[in-house]
Amino acid sequence: MRLVIFAVGNPSRGDDALGPRLMAELESWNLPDVRLVSDFQLQVEHALDLDDRDLALFIDAGTGTPAPFSFREIRPAPDRSISSHALSPEAVLYVHEEIRRPPPPAFVLCVRGEAFQLGEGLSPTAETHLKAARKHLLDCLATIDAAAWRRRAA
Repeated sequence: MRLVIFAVGNPSRGDDALGPRLMAELESWNLPDVRLVSDFQLQVEHALDLDDRDLALFIDAGTGTPAPFSFREIRPAPDRSISSHALSPEAVLYVHEEIRRPPPPAFVLCVRGEAFQLGEGLSPTAETHLKAARKHLLDCLATIDAAAWRRRAA
Protein backbone atom coordinates (compact mmCIF):
# COMPACT_ATOMS: atom_id res chain seq x y z
CA MET A 1 0.00 0.00 0.00
CA ARG A 2 1.20 3.48 -0.84
CA LEU A 3 0.85 5.63 2.27
CA VAL A 4 1.06 9.37 2.81
CA ILE A 5 1.71 10.68 6.32
CA PHE A 6 1.10 14.32 7.19
CA ALA A 7 2.61 15.69 10.40
CA VAL A 8 1.33 19.07 11.49
CA GLY A 9 2.64 21.39 14.17
CA ASN A 10 5.00 24.15 15.17
CA PRO A 11 8.23 22.88 16.77
CA SER A 12 8.62 26.25 18.55
CA ARG A 13 5.30 26.02 20.44
CA GLY A 14 5.81 23.45 23.18
CA ASP A 15 3.62 20.38 22.75
CA ASP A 16 2.57 21.48 19.26
CA ALA A 17 5.90 19.87 18.29
CA LEU A 18 4.46 16.35 18.82
CA GLY A 19 3.66 15.89 15.10
CA PRO A 20 7.04 17.17 13.87
CA ARG A 21 8.84 15.04 16.47
CA LEU A 22 7.16 11.88 15.18
CA MET A 23 7.87 12.98 11.60
CA ALA A 24 11.58 13.40 12.35
CA GLU A 25 11.66 9.78 13.49
CA LEU A 26 9.72 8.60 10.44
CA GLU A 27 12.18 10.35 8.14
CA SER A 28 15.02 8.27 9.58
CA TRP A 29 13.19 4.96 9.05
CA ASN A 30 13.38 5.01 5.21
CA LEU A 31 9.91 3.55 4.74
CA PRO A 32 9.23 2.26 1.21
CA ASP A 33 6.20 3.67 -0.65
CA VAL A 34 5.57 6.19 2.13
CA ARG A 35 5.31 9.89 1.29
CA LEU A 36 6.09 12.12 4.27
CA VAL A 37 4.67 15.64 4.42
CA SER A 38 5.42 17.98 7.31
CA ASP A 39 4.14 21.52 7.75
CA PHE A 40 3.02 24.01 10.38
CA GLN A 41 -0.60 23.64 9.22
CA LEU A 42 -2.58 21.95 6.48
CA GLN A 43 -3.24 23.94 3.33
CA VAL A 44 -5.39 23.47 0.21
CA GLU A 45 -2.26 22.37 -1.69
CA HIS A 46 -1.86 19.36 0.60
CA ALA A 47 -4.81 17.76 -1.17
CA LEU A 48 -2.41 17.06 -4.05
CA ASP A 49 -0.21 14.96 -1.75
CA LEU A 50 -3.06 12.43 -1.65
CA ASP A 51 -2.64 11.71 -5.37
CA ASP A 52 -1.63 8.10 -6.11
CA ARG A 53 -1.87 7.10 -2.44
CA ASP A 54 -3.88 4.15 -1.06
CA LEU A 55 -3.99 5.31 2.57
CA ALA A 56 -3.43 8.55 4.49
CA LEU A 57 -2.48 9.36 8.07
CA PHE A 58 -2.59 12.79 9.70
CA ILE A 59 -0.54 13.30 12.89
CA ASP A 60 -1.15 16.31 15.11
CA ALA A 61 -1.23 17.46 18.72
CA GLY A 62 -4.53 18.24 20.43
CA THR A 63 -5.60 19.93 23.63
CA GLY A 64 -8.92 18.18 24.23
CA THR A 65 -7.70 14.81 23.03
CA PRO A 66 -8.10 11.82 25.33
CA ALA A 67 -4.74 10.90 26.86
CA PRO A 68 -2.39 9.66 25.61
CA PHE A 69 -3.78 9.90 22.04
CA SER A 70 -6.78 9.26 19.84
CA PHE A 71 -6.82 7.30 16.60
CA ARG A 72 -9.81 7.50 14.30
CA GLU A 73 -10.87 7.21 10.71
CA ILE A 74 -12.05 10.39 9.00
CA ARG A 75 -14.07 11.19 5.91
CA PRO A 76 -14.11 14.16 3.52
CA ALA A 77 -16.11 17.04 4.97
CA PRO A 78 -16.30 20.74 4.21
CA ASP A 79 -15.92 22.97 7.22
CA ARG A 80 -15.14 26.56 7.99
CA SER A 81 -11.44 25.89 7.56
CA ILE A 82 -11.93 25.73 3.77
CA SER A 83 -12.11 29.53 3.71
CA SER A 84 -9.09 30.07 5.95
CA HIS A 85 -5.35 29.54 5.62
CA ALA A 86 -5.36 26.33 7.69
CA LEU A 87 -7.48 23.28 6.91
CA SER A 88 -8.68 20.36 8.99
CA PRO A 89 -7.72 16.88 7.76
CA GLU A 90 -11.35 16.32 6.76
CA ALA A 91 -11.26 19.49 4.66
CA VAL A 92 -8.07 18.36 2.90
CA LEU A 93 -9.87 15.14 1.95
CA TYR A 94 -12.86 17.17 0.79
CA VAL A 95 -10.69 19.39 -1.44
CA HIS A 96 -9.12 16.29 -2.99
CA GLU A 97 -12.55 14.87 -3.68
CA GLU A 98 -13.68 18.13 -5.28
CA ILE A 99 -10.67 18.60 -7.57
CA ARG A 100 -9.67 15.00 -8.31
CA ARG A 101 -11.63 11.97 -7.10
CA PRO A 102 -12.55 10.34 -3.79
CA PRO A 103 -9.54 10.34 -1.47
CA PRO A 104 -7.99 7.22 -0.01
CA PRO A 105 -9.08 5.97 3.40
CA ALA A 106 -7.65 8.34 6.01
CA PHE A 107 -6.96 8.33 9.73
CA VAL A 108 -5.91 10.86 12.36
CA LEU A 109 -3.43 10.14 15.15
CA CYS A 110 -3.92 13.03 17.57
CA VAL A 111 -1.50 13.10 20.49
CA ARG A 112 -2.63 14.94 23.59
CA GLY A 113 -0.63 18.04 24.39
CA GLU A 114 -0.75 20.08 27.56
CA ALA A 115 1.38 23.21 27.04
CA PHE A 116 1.67 25.15 23.77
CA GLN A 117 3.70 28.20 24.80
CA LEU A 118 6.02 29.81 22.28
CA GLY A 119 9.67 28.95 22.87
CA GLU A 120 9.02 25.98 25.15
CA GLY A 121 9.98 22.34 24.62
CA LEU A 122 7.72 19.33 25.06
CA SER A 123 6.12 19.04 28.48
CA PRO A 124 6.93 15.91 30.54
CA THR A 125 3.33 14.74 30.07
CA ALA A 126 3.58 15.16 26.29
CA GLU A 127 6.81 13.12 26.28
CA THR A 128 4.88 10.27 27.91
CA HIS A 129 2.03 10.62 25.40
CA LEU A 130 4.58 10.66 22.57
CA LYS A 131 5.96 7.28 23.66
CA ALA A 132 2.49 5.71 23.57
CA ALA A 133 1.71 7.30 20.18
CA ARG A 134 5.06 6.12 18.78
CA LYS A 135 4.25 2.52 19.75
CA HIS A 136 0.80 2.80 18.17
CA LEU A 137 2.32 4.27 15.00
CA LEU A 138 4.87 1.44 14.78
CA ASP A 139 2.07 -1.10 15.16
CA CYS A 140 0.13 0.62 12.34
CA LEU A 141 3.18 0.70 10.08
CA ALA A 142 3.70 -3.03 10.61
CA THR A 143 0.43 -3.56 8.70
CA ILE A 144 -0.28 -0.71 6.32
CA ASP A 145 -3.86 -1.65 5.55
CA ALA A 146 -7.10 0.31 5.98
CA ALA A 147 -9.03 -2.70 7.34
CA ALA A 148 -6.36 -3.37 9.97
CA TRP A 149 -6.30 0.31 10.92
CA ARG A 150 -10.08 0.33 11.25
CA ARG A 151 -9.81 -2.49 13.78
CA ARG A 152 -7.23 -0.45 15.72
CA ALA A 153 -9.51 2.58 15.67
CA ALA A 154 -12.51 0.63 16.98
